[in-house]
Formats: sequence, C-alpha cells, structure tokens
Amino acid sequence: MEISTDFKIKIRTAVLEARKNFDGSDDAFAKTLGLNGAIYSRLKGGEVDKIISESNWINIAIKYGVTRHENNWKVVRTQVYEQLEDSLTFCKEFSKAMIFSDECDIGKTFSARHIVKGMKNAFYIDCSQYKTRQQFIRALAKIVGLDNTGKYIDVKTRLKWALVNIDKPLIVFDEAGDLEYMAFLEIKEIWNATEGMCGMYMIGADGLQTKLDNGFKKKKVGFAEILSRFSDEIIKVVPTGKENREAFFSKLINDVASANMDDKTKVIPLVRQCVKKEKKLRHLGTLIKLQA
Repeated sequence: MEISTDFKIKIRTAVLEARKNFDGSDDAFAKTLGLNGAIYSRLKGGEVDKIISESNWINIAIKYGVTRHENNWKVVRTQVYEQLEDSLTFCKEFSKAMIFSDECDIGKTFSARHIVKGMKNAFYIDCSQYKTRQQFIRALAKIVGLDNTGKYIDVKTRLKWALVNIDKPLIVFDEAGDLEYMAFLEIKEIWNATEGMCGMYMIGADGLQTKLDNGFKKKKVGFAEILSRFSDEIIKVVPTGKENREAFFSKLINDVASANMDDKTKVIPLVRQCVKKEKKLRHLGTLIKLQA
C-alpha cells in the first residue's frame, strides 16, 4: 500500500498530538512508534517523505486510529463512557486497579481509547494482539517507550522500573480475556512490583468473564490474587432482567443515534428496530447510513 504525502502529514499530526501526553524523552517516545530518535527528530521537524517505511507508517496510523477518510462519528458521554471515565480517572489518580467485564458491543473499547488519548502517561494495550507472555511484555514495554529487544527477563525488569518512575502512569488492558494463562499472570507480577505507583484497568467481555470464572472454579494459581488486587469486584453496567436491559439499550442507542443523525425524526424508529432485533452499537453505524 502506498502512503500519500497528505496522509503522512495527517499521521504526523496525530503523532505530535500524542507526544503532548507522554512525559518521557523524545527518544523514549520514538520507541513507542518503532523509530529511532534521529528519525523521530526529522519527523518532528516536518519531514515525512522517505524517512519511514510504508509498513511503519501503517503501524503508526493503526496505533492512533488515523484513516484516509474523516471519521465523523461523534463521541457521546453514554453511561458506559462515564463509568469508564470515572474509573480510569480514579485508578490513575490513586494508583488503583479495577476490572470492567461486561457485554460486547456497548462501546467499551471506543470509549476507553478516547479517554486514554486525553490522559497524560496513560497506556492502552489491546491484549488480543499479544496473547503470549513474550508478546505481551514486549508490546507493553514498547508502548511505555522502552527498548523491547534482548532477553525477556531484562525487558520485564526495565518495564517494572519504568512504571515505578513515571508520574502517575495508568495501563489499560483491553481484551484481557484473550491473554494466555502465563501472560495473564504477568499482570499480577507487574502489579506487585508497582503497587501504589501505577494504576491499572482491565477491560473485557465474555472471554474475560469466562477466564475469571474458570480460574476461580479450578483454583488456578493467581486468579484469586488478581481479583483481590483489582478491588475485589467486577464492574458491570448492563442490568439484568428483560425490561431493565431493554431500557438500558434503548437509552444507549438513543444517545448515540441522536448525536450522529441529522434527521432526528428517524431516531426513535431506529432505536426500536435495534432493540427489537437485539442489535447494539456495532450495527448502529451501518443502520444510520442506510437511514441517511
């Protein structure tokens, strides 16, 4: 795929915006992008052509959610968004840990990414992309701005040291249920090494809940300790009971649709259609386009 100069400029703008919330050095920030300090310096200075490989441009675009076409989807402060914002702010400010495990397709990932993007020293990792402990620790080290090459134990040691020395860091483990067992246990080790100095937040859906339930049921090592460290409870926002669920999803879909549809007369029929067919936010964008 060929990256145009205009698109590179757009990616560069996202990079410089992200730099504002990273307290480390330019060299450390460059590592989060898979670049060396000299190349980042040239990028920062305005150069974009022939300094970064096409594949790395794509990786950086993915990292910051940059696309060729403008995403006009408006961010809405839904109940899910506000729950995440309150919890993430608390965990960051007081270096605490929590678990948010709820139904899929209610806006958890979208909201978490948006909130973290505006926080200083907050690091988001999609665990579904790094399932083994080697992949997980090395990816996390890179996200924090460290050299993630060399011996695994050395990378992990550097990671723990860095998290202790960063000002009020926060790590968001999204899709945490996708981690393999040994990778999942690494979260406990990182927490033990940084307790009181690093906030953590674990997000997932059915996969995370199943992993936790099976871990407790089979008395697998580490699961009771992880829950204990993560505030001894699992946060949920979707209520039980048919009427309560319908009311929750009606409001959720109505809030998002109202903000993103020009013709407000079509909102209520669309909400009814979604709730009746048990369609959630993933389908809402497609349905809105069909209504336009």
